[in-house]
Amino acid sequence: MSLTQTAEIRNIAIAGHGTSGKTTLVSALLYTAGAVTRIGRVEEGNTVTDFDDDEIARSHSLNAALTHCGWRDAKLNLLDTPGYSNFITEARLAMPVADTALITVCGVDGVGVNTERVFGFAEAGGAAVVLAVTRLDRDRASFDRALGGIRETFGRAAIPVQLPIGKESSFSGVVDLIHMKAIGGPGPDGRKARVGEVPAELRDAAEEARMELMEMIAESDEDLLDLFFENDELTPDEMVAGLRQAVASRAIFPVVATAGGKNIGTTALLDLAADLLPDPAARGPARGVNPDGTPAERPVTSDAAPSVYVFKTIADPFAGRLSLFRVMTGTLRADAPLRNLTRGATERIGGMNTMNGRSLEPVSTLAAGDLGCFAKLKETATGDTLSTGEGIRFACPEVPHPVITFAIAPRSRGDEERISGALARLREEDLTLRFQRDQELQLSGTGQLHIEVVVSRLKRKYGVEVDLRPPRVPYRETITVGAEAHGRHKKQSGGHGQFADCHVRVEPLERGEDFEFASEVVGGAIPKQFIPAIEKGFQEARQKGYLAGFPVVDFRATVFDGKFHTVDSSEIAFKIAASLAFKDAMARCRPTLLEPIMNVEITVPDDATGDVLGDLNARRGRTQGMDRKGNRTAIEAQVPMAEMLTYEPTLTSLTGGRGGFHMEFSHYDPVPGNLAKQIIEAHQQAPKN
Repeated sequence: MSLTQTAEIRNIAIAGHGTSGKTTLVSALLYTAGAVTRIGRVEEGNTVTDFDDDEIARSHSLNAALTHCGWRDAKLNLLDTPGYSNFITEARLAMPVADTALITVCGVDGVGVNTERVFGFAEAGGAAVVLAVTRLDRDRASFDRALGGIRETFGRAAIPVQLPIGKESSFSGVVDLIHMKAIGGPGPDGRKARVGEVPAELRDAAEEARMELMEMIAESDEDLLDLFFENDELTPDEMVAGLRQAVASRAIFPVVATAGGKNIGTTALLDLAADLLPDPAARGPARGVNPDGTPAERPVTSDAAPSVYVFKTIADPFAGRLSLFRVMTGTLRADAPLRNLTRGATERIGGMNTMNGRSLEPVSTLAAGDLGCFAKLKETATGDTLSTGEGIRFACPEVPHPVITFAIAPRSRGDEERISGALARLREEDLTLRFQRDQELQLSGTGQLHIEVVVSRLKRKYGVEVDLRPPRVPYRETITVGAEAHGRHKKQSGGHGQFADCHVRVEPLERGEDFEFASEVVGGAIPKQFIPAIEKGFQEARQKGYLAGFPVVDFRATVFDGKFHTVDSSEIAFKIAASLAFKDAMARCRPTLLEPIMNVEITVPDDATGDVLGDLNARRGRTQGMDRKGNRTAIEAQVPMAEMLTYEPTLTSLTGGRGGFHMEFSHYDPVPGNLAKQIIEAHQQAPKN
């Protein structure tokens, strides 16, 4: 295989709201380009990019998947990303390696809550944006309505470069506004589209839309603006050149019309990708940090020193760890010695591949900007930078705070022995997953569906079966006033005894400060070597809670006096004394419960807004704002997590399945007294291990 040069590469992340047709569109693009022999169907479980068993069973994407195809002289690397809120972080992590975000907007449902989120991911990374109105062959689909919602949300920079021919089941092709040609559906071979004249009934609308596009292109470049004023128009070649520059600089977001299931609009979209989308160098230099943390950048050229950014890890129990990467600079060879700059380790490269879904295709060389995959790296994880020399490190986007926690119980002793290792492997490929062992094993993630998928993967990949217990809200406890407390531990049972005595001052901190420990002991009342034991005793005691078994946060403990015995005092004795001082302090400091409050963004049809607001009020929600977007309303609110655990089916019922929501952790607030009493009583009545 010959080396694909940087200028020929197009890295495109396909992103959008759930059920907006991303995977189907990718399948149609691959088929039109000749990369596959048939269009994969999500409902049939045979698409290239939804190859995971859970994806096939649930009929939607759960992971970002990489594939590629050739079109004319260009190589298109396509990253198909999930659109559901529980898995949207996959799209965020893909954006640093994509030069363009192809954002899908369903022609029936319009702009969804996650459409704006993925647009924000692209904006944060400086990626170009193309907006594809999809599923235009469906009943109630409307290009004009979807375009109105797009422009209302993203502004006048979102402008059509195509118009649809026909509506709903009669949708049969698109009008290319640059060349004023009609590009129909697939020809007799099912692939290459038919090209002809613009239908007479669309000519006036097409001329008007073309003029608007021409004006937008001219506004983006002074030289083109002069030509436009001089000639009253731009030639197709001038429009292409101007549009290419405007797309790369995010001055224009082209809007296209498609129906992936019927393979309509894909030829025009592939042409657009080859002609108008930026190559890796056109996006600008690769930005990172020097070893001392100062900002740095490197040009994306193939003659520089090779450096690699790993944007995704797949932990396969049979194939081992697969590391998906982008060549940020230089030309990478399969035998190149690479050092992990993030972890300070040297990696032995066993081979280099490109990916087509689950299939690996060995390659010997990749140019700057290309995407590939390493197999079986030992030290490297998602977000790491590898280089042949002392390069710069590239930053990994932040992942969201987990929003839901379940207690999980292994079904057998064998499962219990294997579960920690299996969860650690899953954590390698899923940065939003958290697990910890407190009084029980707790699994935290972005939503109930996320946790259910993790449990399924534990069984399928690693043979570990667990039982899920009801969602556990991560309450916290805190104090409201300060006090002084005393802890004394004395035990004599023959031989050396145990003795420790400490006086501690406890005071509240600002919300979010967690815990501080200090010592003001003077005069040797407590020897210095026992002070860390007192801190450890407080740390362990606060993790077990006082009111209802939840960690105590946002307070400072200062040991200021105490006593010791030259023979009987020990670290364990002072740990016990500290735990007794903690209990004494909690009894004096008016402890209270805190609950996590979530920032919630809900997008609903206008006719369901009243019902949704009423339900939010019943859930103790506080509405922060509302915004009309076409025929939909975006509601921003703050709601206690405890009230959101069962929200998804309720929203589906209230909106007939047309609503969507996303939530992220915001802060902790005190639990109302009546509810706090119920939580404390439930804890006291629960069986103790």
